[in-house]
Amino acid sequence: MKNLDMPRERLVTYGAESLSDAELVAILLRTGTKGTDVLALSRALLIRFGSIVGLLAAEVDELAQVKGVGLAKAVGLKASLEIGHRVFKELASATGSLMKEPESVYYMCNDMTLMKNETVRVISLDTKLNYLGMTTVSVGTLDTSVIHPREVFRYAISKTAAAIILVHNHPSGDPRPSTSDDAVTKKITDAGEALGIRMLDHVIIGKGKYYSYAAREQFLVEVDHDFSRRGTCNGEKGAEAEESCEACISD
Repeated sequence: MKNLDMPRERLVTYGAESLSDAELVAILLRTGTKGTDVLALSRALLIRFGSIVGLLAAEVDELAQVKGVGLAKAVGLKASLEIGHRVFKELASATGSLMKEPESVYYMCNDMTLMKNETVRVISLDTKLNYLGMTTVSVGTLDTSVIHPREVFRYAISKTAAAIILVHNHPSGDPRPSTSDDAVTKKITDAGEALGIRMLDHVIIGKGKYYSYAAREQFLVEVDHDFSRRGTCNGEKGAEAEESCEACISD
C-alpha cells in the first residue's frame, strides 16, 4: 500500500510537477536526521537559502554546514541542482543560437546572475551570427589591466570566429556600466578591429535586467515558464534603442 504523503510515492503517482519545492529537495536528500524528518530538513534548507535558486547559488560547504545535511548530502544536492541548471542553459542555447539581439545573450548567460564574483565571458560567432561557443576569460574583476585582448580573442581565433560578444556580470544586480566597463569596451573593440574580429556587443548581466552597449540601453526581462521571453526597455530611448540594437548587431 503506497503512502501518498511521501514525496517519492507522490512523484510516481502524480508526476514530478505535482510536488512542491520542499518535496523535490527531500527526494534528493533521501533521509533526514535524528529528530528531524527529511521534509522538515528540506524546508529548513529552503528557508535558510530562500529558494531553489538560492540552493543552486550556495557553495557545497555552506550546504554541508546545515545541521543534518553533511558533505555527502550537500554534494548530491549540488550535483542534482546543477543538472537542472544545465538543462535550462541547454534550452536557452537552443532557442538563442542566433545572436541577433542582446536579449539572447542574457538568456544564454543568465546563470551569471547567481555569481558572487565579477566574471567575464566571450561568445564566439560566425559570419551569420550563429553561436560557435563560449568561454570564461576572467573571474574576480573587470579591469583594463587584467582583461587582456590576447585572452579575449584566443578562443575566438581557435573557433575561426568572425565576431564576438563580451559578457560580464555585476554581482550587485545593477547592470549600469561604469567607467571601467567603458574602458574595457573600447580596448577590446579596438583590438578586434586590428585582428579582423568584430566585437558586436558588450552585455552586462544584472538581476532581472541587462545593459547592452550596442543598444546603449538597459532592459528589464521576464522569463515565462515555457521559456518564452519578454523584455522591456527601461529608459527614454524605448523602441529606438531596440531598433538601434538590432541594426548594430545584424548589419
